[in-house]
Amino acid sequence: MSCSAILVAGTHSGCGKTTVTLGLMAALTRRGVRVHPFKTGPDFIDPGLHRLVTGRVSRNLDIRMCGEAFVRRTFARHTSADGTAVVEGVMGLFDGGEGSAATLAKTLDLPVLLVIDVRSAAESVAAVVHGFATLDPSIRLAGVVCNRVGSAKHQAMIAEAIQARCPVQLIGFLPRRESITLPSRHLGLYVDEDHPLSRQVVDELADLIERHLDLEMLMRIAAGCSTRPDQGLEAPQPAAGSPVRLGIARDAAFSFYYEDNLELLRNAGAELVFFSPLNDDRLPSGLTGLYLGGGYPELHAHRLSTNRSMLDQIRRFAGSGRPIYGESGGFIYLCRSITDQEGDTHALTGLYPFTAQVHPTLCSLGYRHARVLTDCLLAPQGGELYGHEFHYSSITIGDTPAATAFRLTDNRSEGYLTRNAHTLAGFLHLHWGRTPEAAHRFVRICRQCSISTDTAFLARTSAPIPQPF
Repeated sequence: MSCSAILVAGTHSGCGKTTVTLGLMAALTRRGVRVHPFKTGPDFIDPGLHRLVTGRVSRNLDIRMCGEAFVRRTFARHTSADGTAVVEGVMGLFDGGEGSAATLAKTLDLPVLLVIDVRSAAESVAAVVHGFATLDPSIRLAGVVCNRVGSAKHQAMIAEAIQARCPVQLIGFLPRRESITLPSRHLGLYVDEDHPLSRQVVDELADLIERHLDLEMLMRIAAGCSTRPDQGLEAPQPAAGSPVRLGIARDAAFSFYYEDNLELLRNAGAELVFFSPLNDDRLPSGLTGLYLGGGYPELHAHRLSTNRSMLDQIRRFAGSGRPIYGESGGFIYLCRSITDQEGDTHALTGLYPFTAQVHPTLCSLGYRHARVLTDCLLAPQGGELYGHEFHYSSITIGDTPAATAFRLTDNRSEGYLTRNAHTLAGFLHLHWGRTPEAAHRFVRICRQCSISTDTAFLARTSAPIPQPF
């Protein structure tokens, strides 16, 4: 298959890679180009911004977490001959080994546009370009964007040095005074539910690219992309059986979901029903399972805690024996309480007798490979699951023994079990690209546990209701 595609990489985090990516997506979209957005690595935030700019779902391409076959198939399925794929890299081009943007570029044969922050440097920028261009000759470094240029003289010095020493196209220079800073918060960029990119900001991003980059040259470079056919992993066949209604928590507090996981659940026979623990006072009717994704519950802890009707609904749902799966922020929501950075403690659902504490710095970050020690919602004993951790919170378990389903490669226990193992939660964000059977197993268990879930049942159920305190 042939398509137009470009991978936007950087020399390091913070060099302007996201700004260039969003600006390129905005400029192409404004020109009427069908942009297919992608993100390298296990990221939830940048794909949300991609979606705001392009109006299309951005897919994660992560060879380390999902495997090469799944990445190839995902890229092939979500690109087209009449569109342009724009892939945002992660960290610096070569950072991350198997999960790096460099590995992805080689795997999919993508031309690379390198973004360099040239503040406090001039001719030395040529050495940086030369190094990135020659470190791995199998990577096609097709163009360079110099970001945060201070003056016309500064630009001329850099251009002369690069053109004299590096056979790489100079695509453009972004001036320091016109750099657009995206809004930030303590856990990173805003998520798309917060609407951080107004129409004006998107137009400014497009104008920045149109004014300072040679977009025609860049499109000629992108048009030279040719990908190998997707191969290896076959798409799972739709499951037989009646559909099950699976509740998905989705709002400003819970927004971190891989779109591929949601598609796998649909393919397994789930009807996804979205609800808001922040704003709704009741669960949707007829649910047979719940999926509580990650996000920022600590930023909304007071509202989550004071929505007592929803907390009670979650407790009753668990008490009925129906399955609940929680990831990271969703896991915290299922704990007894959370203490924020101001020292205020907020009661939560209490399905787990744990307390969560928010910290000013990262508690854990990295890829995770989990071996399954006991049968659970997502895998039988002996199975394997793949994902990553990224959280600023820790939990205190106390004196009560905590049953777990997973053992990580660093010998930590994870995947906390309760309610006869029908509730599974932990800090891991799992991607089921390598293990699509996890979605089928989750839906199958929901179907097996299915009982009447109408409002009357929730009101009259005699199932025990665990309390947070």
